Amino acid sequence: MNNKQPLQSKTPAQEFWYLFSKDKLAMLGFIVLLFLIIAAIAGKVLTEWTVVFDPSMVRLVDKFMPPLSTASQYISLEEIPKFGIYLLGTDELGRDVFARMLQGSFVSLSIGFVAVSISTFIGILLGGLAGFYGNIRLGFISVDTLIMRFTDVMLCFPTFFLILTVVALLPPSIYNIMIIIGITSWMGTARFVRAEFLALREQDFVLAAKALGLPEWRIIFLHMVPNAIAPVLVSSVIGVAAAILTESALSFLGFGVQPPYATWGNILADGKNFIFDAPWLFFIPGIAILVIVLAFNLVGEGMREAMNPKLRRR
Repeated sequence: MNNKQPLQSKTPAQEFWYLFSKDKLAMLGFIVLLFLIIAAIAGKVLTEWTVVFDPSMVRLVDKFMPPLSTASQYISLEEIPKFGIYLLGTDELGRDVFARMLQGSFVSLSIGFVAVSISTFIGILLGGLAGFYGNIRLGFISVDTLIMRFTDVMLCFPTFFLILTVVALLPPSIYNIMIIIGITSWMGTARFVRAEFLALREQDFVLAAKALGLPEWRIIFLHMVPNAIAPVLVSSVIGVAAAILTESALSFLGFGVQPPYATWGNILADGKNFIFDAPWLFFIPGIAILVIVLAFNLVGEGMREAMNPKLRRR
């Protein structure tokens, strides 16, 4: 009697998680990202919906208080922060840095995710058109040549200075920052998708779908996009870190999100003038930006290795 149990094959998602979880650095980055996302959601709830922490309340009597210092009792009890302690100190106006960091975490992460969603959509659209309809000619030039030369032109401009120029011409707002970063960072995704589509359109399952007379939109979205999405996901995760870094740089220069909203970039900009008198104003947002960018890069690298057998560590 054969007592051996048949081996159960893993689904692609289970296989990916198994390989991803073996990478300790990637898992460390994943845990850090989970913590930061929870902190961002908590920041939205505690600073705007319930106002447990008020990031815009000015308390001049408590300016430049170091971290873990006790709030002054010379102001009304309604103005004292919850628990009576400044966990991360105060700034030059006596505002609670912890409350501002909580609010800034949601603003920075939301800008990163929305900007990358916009750039990924544009990249998939243009890359898919170039890869699938590339042979169609529009007069003297093909669709593929037209789209890729436009991509090359966009790549010729230094992205940050292009964003800086556009931001300087538009009224500063969170939504403008999201859109501008999104529409100026799609080029890498378009190249990835085009390369995948060029390889996939000659595969047997795509040729069989065409032979069955399936609509082209169905072939693209149900058969080709799911098979081309792996490098796009990796690029998108790393792109969130780049978007957060870009927004922080814009806010640091004064062209990003404007007060009363707090972001890690403008907190860092406010603290640069007091780096010797109140170093926590400079180092706390700087370390936060470093940690979140590093975490996204670690997760992206772990995803790249888990999805590509050629890159897996033995």
